[in-house]
Amino acid sequence: MSSPNAPDRFNEEKSTFAVRGGGDAPDLEAGVAAIRNVLATLPARPGVYRMQDARGDVLYVGKARALKNRVTNYTQVDRLSKRLQRMIAQTRSMTIVTTNNEAEALLLEAQLIKRYRPPYNVLLRDDKSFPFILLREDHEFPRIQKHRGARRAKGNYYGPFASAGSVNNTLNALQKLFLLRSCTDGFFKTRDRPCLLYQIKRCSAPCVGRIGQAEYSELIGDAKAFLGGKSTQVQAKLGAQMEKAAEAMDFELAAILRDRLRALTFIQGTQAINAEGLGDADIFAMANANGVIGIQAFFIRGGQNWGHRSFFPAHTNDVAEDEVLTSFLMQFYEEVPPPRSIFVDRDLPEAELLEEALGGAVGFKVSLSVPQRGTRRRLLEQAQRNAVEALERRLAESTTQAKLLREVAELFDLPEPPDRIEVYDNSHIQGTNALGAMVVAGPEGFRKGQYRKFNIKNPDTKPGDDFAMMREVFQRRFAKFAKDDALTDDPDRDAGDWPDLVLVDGGRGQLNAVKGVLEDMGIEDVCLVGIAKGPHHGRDGREVFHMLDGREFQLPVNAPVLFYLQRLRDEVHRFAIGAHRAKRAKAIGASPLDEVPGIGPARKKALLMHFGTGRAVRNASLADLQQAPGVSAGVAQQVYDFYHGR
Repeated sequence: MSSPNAPDRFNEEKSTFAVRGGGDAPDLEAGVAAIRNVLATLPARPGVYRMQDARGDVLYVGKARALKNRVTNYTQVDRLSKRLQRMIAQTRSMTIVTTNNEAEALLLEAQLIKRYRPPYNVLLRDDKSFPFILLREDHEFPRIQKHRGARRAKGNYYGPFASAGSVNNTLNALQKLFLLRSCTDGFFKTRDRPCLLYQIKRCSAPCVGRIGQAEYSELIGDAKAFLGGKSTQVQAKLGAQMEKAAEAMDFELAAILRDRLRALTFIQGTQAINAEGLGDADIFAMANANGVIGIQAFFIRGGQNWGHRSFFPAHTNDVAEDEVLTSFLMQFYEEVPPPRSIFVDRDLPEAELLEEALGGAVGFKVSLSVPQRGTRRRLLEQAQRNAVEALERRLAESTTQAKLLREVAELFDLPEPPDRIEVYDNSHIQGTNALGAMVVAGPEGFRKGQYRKFNIKNPDTKPGDDFAMMREVFQRRFAKFAKDDALTDDPDRDAGDWPDLVLVDGGRGQLNAVKGVLEDMGIEDVCLVGIAKGPHHGRDGREVFHMLDGREFQLPVNAPVLFYLQRLRDEVHRFAIGAHRAKRAKAIGASPLDEVPGIGPARKKALLMHFGTGRAVRNASLADLQQAPGVSAGVAQQVYDFYHGR
């Protein structure tokens, strides 16, 4: 499916119309005026429209069979829901994109929703890419591997799998079953003896000639047949080969084939859903309770169960369930290629349009239907039960989370439960590779897309000075608020990334350090709390909480709110240490030549191979540098001038 950054594929005509109201405050009359100004020149053609606020941020993305008719409805505010009236009140401009037909408009709408994530559209929260199994075809001995992201490599992709765990388990079993290599091409060509995977019977060692290309190609064919849903055929073939080996008294080969059959049985045993004869299909069922919508998805490929996952779309209040499911499906298949059959638990008014849009994107017919009987109906009913159970668990977890946030508000004297909690920590080893880390949490849990790392750059910061490092982190984090004059009584400030609560890993010293930074910026209304480890480094639940007014207190060791705050503190530890280790690993492979401008990997390698070390390159004369292979006179002069200060 196309990238969200490439709407040009529709040969559209794009026009932008704008009108500004009096001031930035939401004004229903000004919003209607902006829309009417657009209507004056709007064509009655298929297309997509974007509602934008006074700052140009996208509020809503919609599609229409006839743009003029659809947009006209927004001027009849008395017939609109309160949600849409709020959107109109914030609208100050619109962007119109025309398409060739409504199916193309539906595809473009999904792309733009994924790109802009507007606050008034139904959003697929869990948009992390799904894992696939990739059987590559760009090598004489193809490699099997897990794959995420864009499908650029040449080969066969099998998926999606519901989780990394399910694809890892399947890969492990496939390695035992078909003995396919999983190593990189670089590792493959440098081997002179088999690796450990060969010893534990999970690879046939084609790297050192333990198997020929013809025999390996046969294994590849069996793997394709199995992943294509022909597991019974593969099982019969392996069984016949095992019997033949046993009759020939080749018990070693018979034992290997027996182990491969066991691996096949394991994969079949983990597929709890009986989907034999179904082929490739996705199954979706929806549950709704207390205004929260949950969608359960089952993935069936080649009659095999490849897992299931729960989704909880955002911004679904006052939106019809049919519209929620339609928008969800388009966003879901923006990244995942659809199968030939999609089963849902209700009739959708735009089912034919969905089929046309999805089929046009992948090049084959896609069928969308509601099963009524047989295996398909049983699978759908199972998905419905799972959707209800997953939603019940979600609601129970959200109730517990809401209670914890209320307790946090009471504990730290906040006016209401915090919507955004930021937690800070530093990580370094004796001052080297130092960095600061920030994690963000809210009512829905950790917001990992908003985590930040801060490389310590200030030359005045002494190595190992935690106070100075924390000051630098806070200066950079809150500088934009002071720059944007966000410290006024602007009611929209809290709608952005302004924290309701800031937790600092440390005691009174760290707290006073960041307090001074914020005071210098004029920031006085942030709730700052320091979390210091107890006498046993926080292992016994005796953390000490430091408040700005000088108070210090501890919580009962079995208090749920203490466990919650410990999880926040542990998460920032994990993120900071992981970022530090990654930075340290990168520094280990660094070279002094990295600092020389215009020196790429090839020339750096040539210089190091010729001189041996970076120090030898730095001390070399201009004549010696010019003699290095692959280094021109100009590059040699550049390196010499860099090290000798010219």
